[in-house]
Amino acid sequence: MNDDKRNDPWTQGDESSPSGGREPLPSSAETEPDREDAETLQARERLAQVEMLDRWVGGVLAEQRRSRRWKLFFRLVFVALILASLSAALYGAFFAGAMTDEPERPHLGVVELRGAIDAQSPASAERLIAGLNRAWESPGAEAVILHIDSPGGSPVQSQRVFDEIMRLRDQGDKPIIAVIEDVGASGAYYIAAAADEIVASPASLVGSIGVIFSGFGFEEAIDRLGVERRVYTAGEDKAFLDPFSEVAPDQRRFWQSVLDTTHQQFIDAVREGRGDRLAEDEELFSGLIWSGEQALSLGLIDGLDSIEGVARSRLGEVRLHDYTPGLDPFERLSRRFGRVAMEWLGVPKSGSPVRYQLR
Repeated sequence: MNDDKRNDPWTQGDESSPSGGREPLPSSAETEPDREDAETLQARERLAQVEMLDRWVGGVLAEQRRSRRWKLFFRLVFVALILASLSAALYGAFFAGAMTDEPERPHLGVVELRGAIDAQSPASAERLIAGLNRAWESPGAEAVILHIDSPGGSPVQSQRVFDEIMRLRDQGDKPIIAVIEDVGASGAYYIAAAADEIVASPASLVGSIGVIFSGFGFEEAIDRLGVERRVYTAGEDKAFLDPFSEVAPDQRRFWQSVLDTTHQQFIDAVREGRGDRLAEDEELFSGLIWSGEQALSLGLIDGLDSIEGVARSRLGEVRLHDYTPGLDPFERLSRRFGRVAMEWLGVPKSGSPVRYQLR
């Protein structure tokens, strides 16, 4: 048996390792650097995640801070607007009234008529009539000055002021003088005609005794665009002023009769106010506008002068006091925003389309 083992080729030769000739496994000292590299990589990944989370949290906090700042800003602006509105209202109610106390010395009471005459404008009949009555009732006002710089406007508003001036004029307590600055045309001249006297500068624009209505016709334009206009009315002629519909000849004649009637009312009022001072001229009521120098020769005005000249001629010096009612700043701002909003939305104005207005 022993000899067989010695001659056994499987047991002879060099000794081999138990692993059958494979390389020995690395020691624990040799695997330690790899383990450290893995841990370092994991630590770096965790650190990167923490930094990313930190940046995200910082961004969220910064956005919240910005949001709070804007909220605080808008709140401050809102509070400032409220305070400004209250201050303006208090100023108009108390201080403005105190500053407009009537002077003790004799003076001329001024009422300002500026801009287009309209129920929603500063040159409304309500405001002008209130100013005229304040100046008329003031014991220190030697005369009432209607200071005009306007192209005209609403026929109804003009008629209301005209009638009030004629009523005051019939009482005869003090003269009412219309002083025209740059423009006293159409509805503004309608009002001026009621005054006892009208003066203007040589280069002022005076007259334009006429009526105007203007618009556009788009019926052919929408036909070319292939747009169908749908209007539902009760009444055959209810939509005859619609710019997208054709105006029939009888409708045109009717609307012209409305303009002619309104024009005749204008002519009658000017004749009533001016009387025989008007020249006999066919073009006087044609809608033309003249310079102050031309208007004097036509009898549309009584003299060439300024508001300062009128004051000096009556008082020897310029002493004027404004009796025009003040405008509430908050109301004026709200009206302006309302008007702009109506224009943007295409909402039609409530006033008459017929105008005593220079165009």
